[in-house]
Amino acid sequence: MNTHFIKTLDDVKTLLSQEACLEPGWDSKDECYQWIEQTLSHFKYRSLGREGKGLIRRYLTVASGYSTAQVTRLINQYTNKGIVKRHHSSSNGFRTRYTKADIRLLAHTDRLHSDLSGPAIKKICERAFQQGDGRYERLATISISHLYNLRQSKTYERTRGNKNSTRSTQRAIGVRRRPDPQGRPGYIRVDTVHQGDKDGVKGLYHINAVDEVTQYEVVCTVEKISERYLVPVLEGLLAGFPFRLLEFHSDNGSEFINHQVAALLNKLNIALSKSRSRHSNDNALVESKNGSVIRKLLGHAHIPQHHAEQFNEFDKKYMNPLLSG
Repeated sequence: MNTHFIKTLDDVKTLLSQEACLEPGWDSKDECYQWIEQTLSHFKYRSLGREGKGLIRRYLTVASGYSTAQVTRLINQYTNKGIVKRHHSSSNGFRTRYTKADIRLLAHTDRLHSDLSGPAIKKICERAFQQGDGRYERLATISISHLYNLRQSKTYERTRGNKNSTRSTQRAIGVRRRPDPQGRPGYIRVDTVHQGDKDGVKGLYHINAVDEVTQYEVVCTVEKISERYLVPVLEGLLAGFPFRLLEFHSDNGSEFINHQVAALLNKLNIALSKSRSRHSNDNALVESKNGSVIRKLLGHAHIPQHHAEQFNEFDKKYMNPLLSG
């Protein structure tokens, strides 16, 4: 960054308008500290107004590469003592192995090879140095983990610019809406009821489904709510309703909002909808049935998962006929 032609506040504004392309290039901290002192003196920082001081503060932050807190400390040192002096540490500290030129070279290599993985880029750097390119001398011996560290640096980001990262494909499953049966049966609300934990071990799960208009209710029980256990039992639950189902509504839990359940409902020509954000009443009907029916009859106590098949038979033979009677 060449600051020799920055003489006025308007020059500073023009320079900062290109902030994204700027990169500090000081050879040493002493040189940078000297430049900060000269800049504050040149612009008569003490006599500037609020806007001018803010502009110079931002200018020093961008041009030096220091944090806002560090620049503030240096400005306070100047306003109190009239100088900006570096306090040398008594310890030797850590010596930087990879220079900014190495980081820029890494960014250039990544751009040429479309951002390959760390191990692949390391091999390319090794091969380049072996074939006589001296610029890769240090990068040829870099560890893969530190290569990723350099990719996180500000110098790399300024050199590399915007990358075309892989974008995830968003595929909506279900429609966010409140069911509107308009007096017709076949619009069911579905929810999961967990049968307690004990010593960190999960209990079985009840699947509760209620028709909004007729209040017809069907319950089934599964060992776990993963697709492997849920989908086969869900087919029996849907078949338990004596009328044609038109819509299946649940909350946003992944046990129902997934491709396997969506495929099953699509095969049966049943629409899938899910609760809207910040509308807690969308699935309130079945949630109230969880307490007044499931908890009232089966309680809150832990029931081990291996009893799920027995409870599912109990639902078919006794509980569902009782609820529909």
